[in-house]
Amino acid sequence: MSKNINQTEDPNCVAPNSSQTKDKGLALLKYVLIGTVFGIVFVKAEIISWFRIQEMFRFQSFHMYGVIGSAIVTGIIAIQLIKRLNIKTIHGETIIIPTKEFKKGQVIGGFIFGLGWAITGACPGPLFAQIGSGYTVILVTLISALAGTWLYGRFEKYFPN
Repeated sequence: MSKNINQTEDPNCVAPNSSQTKDKGLALLKYVLIGTVFGIVFVKAEIISWFRIQEMFRFQSFHMYGVIGSAIVTGIIAIQLIKRLNIKTIHGETIIIPTKEFKKGQVIGGFIFGLGWAITGACPGPLFAQIGSGYTVILVTLISALAGTWLYGRFEKYFPN
């Protein structure tokens, strides 16, 4: 496998984009369209609803557990199909799925992530759909998420593995 910019600049990157084909100009529009459709699905499925998220964390409704569970099952099936059928990218490149190693910091990070999700009623995916739906108070959550990401990157070397 040839090295790309991400892999040579950051050897610790666990999910490098090894694609040799780079989209430019109007070709990037497809990502905006897919994101827009994805956001509409999030809104219509009530995945971005603060009330639905609170119901989940209070164990009052199966709705979000069903959505998350079906996403996990879909992901497992998709990964297995990619691996077993040697499915290529749209550009014909081999898809490489690196093995992951468990680190105790993932448990701590998951706890902090879940706590933030429960308090704000938003996780990173639906943030933009919530903002697009007019819930501008979520801008505070977005700014906080960006600040937290920056802080993690800045002080990562001091955190437990």
